[in-house]
Order: sequence, then C-alpha cells, then structure tokens
Amino acid sequence: MPNDAATPSIVLPLPPQVPRVRPHAFVRWLGRTILRLAGWRMVGAFPDIPRAVLIGAPHSSNWDGVLGLAAKMGMGLDIKILGKDSLFKVPLMGALLHRLGVIPVDRSAAHGVVEQASTMIRNNAQLWYGLAPEGTRKPVERWKPGFWRIAKAAGVPVVPAYFHYGQRVIGVGPPFELGDDMDADIARIRAWYRSVANGKYHEA
Repeated sequence: MPNDAATPSIVLPLPPQVPRVRPHAFVRWLGRTILRLAGWRMVGAFPDIPRAVLIGAPHSSNWDGVLGLAAKMGMGLDIKILGKDSLFKVPLMGALLHRLGVIPVDRSAAHGVVEQASTMIRNNAQLWYGLAPEGTRKPVERWKPGFWRIAKAAGVPVVPAYFHYGQRVIGVGPPFELGDDMDADIARIRAWYRSVANGKYHEA
C-alpha cells in the first residue's frame, strides 16, 4: 500500500477548525484511490469554520454517495448525517453507521429532525452536518427547506459542495451566511449551483 505522501493530491486540505476523524492511513489511501481510479478530483477550498451545514447537489445518482464517501475518507473529514433510528437495530449495522458518521434520529419525535439536528450542532464546539437539499435523486422544482431551517436554528452558515460529472470534479464553494428570508436565501444558493454544477442525470 502506498504511503499518504505518495498518493496524488486529488482531495482538498482541511483547515484547522474543520472537524476531522482520527488519521488512518489505509482509509485515506482507499478513499483517494477510489477517486483516482474513477478519474475524479476535488476543487475549491473548505472554509476554516468549526460548525456548518454542508449540502451536496445535484443528487442525481447513487454514484454521488460513493464519490462523496470516497472524498470524505480521503480527507479524513468528520461530517455527521442523521439516519433512521431503526437502521441501528440491525445487527452490526449500527456500529458501521456510527463509523461512517451517521447518527440515529427519531423521525416520530415531537421536536422533529430540524430541532434534533440544530441542537446537535449547537451543543458541539466542532460539528459539520451534511445532507442533500433535494431529498431525492429525481429532478425537483423546489429544494426541501430542511437544510436552511437547521442552519438558521443552529446559527451556522451553509457550505455548498457540488458534483460536475462532465469535468469529474467534486467542488466546494464559499459559505453562505443566511438572512431572514428563506426563499431568497435558497434561490441565491441554487443560482450559485447552476453556475458550477452538472449532475450525472440532471442539474441542480
């Protein structure tokens, strides 16, 4: 197995405040190798902030998850996502999901996913929370507003990540500070995506 220094620089460096997992040479090598063999690389830069909501779009293919996970592994980025609590009851599944950064969420709880996620972010000095704003691989006219509500309630910016299948890049853009007009903020973020992203089957 090649050492980390010998692996091509196809992922982005993480600034000091961005949360990361404990270094593991094989995991990082595997993530970078997957990207390299697929012909993908990363562009842009991560903002040096300890807490954020990271969104990924357009979500048009199952390959988005494979490539995103490879990038996460290759960088050692520690990003949390919420998953159905029932998945954690499957033998061995819970341990695997925890290692991948998935946190169980009770979707039937009265306070809802938005409050659970925003509380989790507020209660941690370093935590990035990730999700796909479209909520489906199919083209949508409107994004689901959950990402905005979570970021707004937690008082953190939204960091956009995108897929461009034509150029085979995963890009990271500048953080968006949110105002009080949800529709205007989402329109502003989607306009930025249209200028950079290109999904496998549709655009953002």
